[in-house]
Amino acid sequence: MNTKARRVSFKGAHGLTLDARLQTPADVEPSAYALLAHCFSCSKDLTALVRLSKHLAAKGIAVLRFDFTGLGNSEGDFANTNFSSNVEDLVAAADFLRAEFEAPTLLIGHSFGGTAVLKAAPQIPEVRGVCTIAAPFDPAHILDSIRVDIDAVEAQGVATVNIGGRPFQIQRQFLDDVRDAQLAEDIAAFDGGLLVMHSPQDRVIDIRNAEQIFEAASYPKSFVTLDGASHLLRGAEHGQFAGEMLATWADLYIDRAQPAEATGEDSEPDTVLVEQTDEGLYVNRVVLGRHQFWVDEPLSMGGDDAGPDPYGLVCAALGACTSMTLRMYADRKEWPLEHVQVKVRHAKVSADGAADNKRGAQVDKFSREIRLRGDLDAAQRARLVEIANRCPVHRTLTRENIIETELLEFPDAQ
Repeated sequence: MNTKARRVSFKGAHGLTLDARLQTPADVEPSAYALLAHCFSCSKDLTALVRLSKHLAAKGIAVLRFDFTGLGNSEGDFANTNFSSNVEDLVAAADFLRAEFEAPTLLIGHSFGGTAVLKAAPQIPEVRGVCTIAAPFDPAHILDSIRVDIDAVEAQGVATVNIGGRPFQIQRQFLDDVRDAQLAEDIAAFDGGLLVMHSPQDRVIDIRNAEQIFEAASYPKSFVTLDGASHLLRGAEHGQFAGEMLATWADLYIDRAQPAEATGEDSEPDTVLVEQTDEGLYVNRVVLGRHQFWVDEPLSMGGDDAGPDPYGLVCAALGACTSMTLRMYADRKEWPLEHVQVKVRHAKVSADGAADNKRGAQVDKFSREIRLRGDLDAAQRARLVEIANRCPVHRTLTRENIIETELLEFPDAQ
């Protein structure tokens, strides 16, 4: 499903204008609305948050992400803000959605934003689910993360800290506010669903914080480990995994009918739909009936490596068809074939078989290795190799084929 983003704004906790983006499905009405809060001193344009927004919008959930007061393109002075004002900004964002669109059903927060949505949830009655990503359990944890000189702030009332190469002023009121903020009771009192996501390799916020949040919460609650991810979810594969888990979990807490694609093509059982996602330069969503996955180019080709590349899919098709065909044949013959493993590699070679000879005509070479486990004799093994060469995909790849192409307009094109 295509998505689109529109720029919106609303008044925040201090009455100042906050800059926001509303990510929605392009061709259908949203089935629900979500609020997405960014990390401390970050902005709504953090790559991981943009990816999450697009991913959820592609699933039919509209997402509002905004810059907190004094950050990004929002008005105000960061030095005058604190944890409580961030929570108030979130409540103001929910009021804006309620008045202009629909109240948020879901709250999602990354890092310090995750702590803020936990605090804000009881103040937004329509919220049925809260998701935290790499969030600290104690708001005061942020003081350790930014390495602020607490003594200097206490003595002078203000100090400048460097975060991500940018200077920020921290006032004494900020220290007092995060020290006074306690979350355990708010977390325990929330009667909606909670999803906690965190990476064991997070070097900014230790995963023990996620364990504390999870232990403080009442059921229903879920925990997803983002293994290998950084604190900012820099890898496209980690953002995609988090988005998939979040979208699947969200289905438990929103009421919606699955919207049909505007093209209607993915409802045809014999049609494969491939569509650009705008989540990366080459990332495409593939829909085969009820199944979905992503296809991309590797990093070496300028992609995000968010999924297999097209030739990888061809290799997978050949390998899968080979394995299935051998299984069917052996079962029909009642042969003792216990296990099949197929490895397939693709390369461009010259017509005479030499690898990567760019001076001559090139052809595609698929190298297939088959391993068979079971008490099979030599004749049975030889016959299974013959059968492998007769699998439908093998035959498709080795014969002349016809590909017809027709250029069509999108249904909403003028």
